Amino acid sequence: MFQPKLPDTQHVPSITTHIPQGHAPAPSAGRSVAPYVGVGVGAVAAVVVVGVVLTALLAAVAISAVSVAIAAVVLRSLVTGANKR
Repeated sequence: MFQPKLPDTQHVPSITTHIPQGHAPAPSAGRSVAPYVGVGVGAVAAVVVVGVVLTALLAAVAISAVSVAIAAVVLRSLVTGANKR
């Protein structure tokens, strides 16, 4: 019921080429992959840095909240202790 419905794929005929025995295949004239790898590494580094910064901010907020709660408990006990005297 909750499984995704994938579209039917069309059959693609395979293409085989014959390379003569004495010849080496020609190098591909495609683009270099190096710029794309550099962009990928930079993106991963940026995500890691943002994650570390957000985690540090969350930890700082949590520590601040705990210290404010402790200070409130201490002040409350001091105020109630002063009224009893």
